[in-house]
Amino acid sequence: QDIANTAWAFACIGWLNLDFFVALLSSMSIEHQDSLNDKDLSQLYLVSLHFQLEFPDHNFPLAHMQSELLTAFESQEPRPSRLQRDVAAALTGIGWDHSFEFVTLEGLSLDMAQVKTMTAVEVDGPTHYLKCKRKQVAKNGRTKFKSRILHQLGWTVIHIPFYEWNVLNDAGARDAYLLSKI
Repeated sequence: QDIANTAWAFACIGWLNLDFFVALLSSMSIEHQDSLNDKDLSQLYLVSLHFQLEFPDHNFPLAHMQSELLTAFESQEPRPSRLQRDVAAALTGIGWDHSFEFVTLEGLSLDMAQVKTMTAVEVDGPTHYLKCKRKQVAKNGRTKFKSRILHQLGWTVIHIPFYEWNVLNDAGARDAYLLSKI
């Protein structure tokens, strides 16, 4: 678990040292691999995406586990929030054709996606942020990681932060906001 967490943390910050990832992941014994739970395996799947995109000429050290990693990652069902459903309904209302909870070929779940233009709308609720001083917020590592991976895969990602959406008092304001974003 410590190896999975460490690899995930370094992938989140966009660490680009091939030797580090190879040494860390190659140190995982069969016993370690057998003790991994679905969360660990899911993290390692995301590490494998980072590895494949950043080091395309090298084999992922846990390639022999790739199907197991993907299965664990895909087993985590998305749970759309009320906020996400509200934004999706508003996007439909302004005529932005999209798929709700679209899953990419890599297994990433997008809140809303317009596949033909490769545009994703990600609704970022409070769990997507870290609280900073003076009521400021900053996106957390997982949110930054997903956005970075999607950009590398060719997607345009539009973020709808909860703190911007929640102050919009009527449908007209929400429509104008979304039109300015898309």
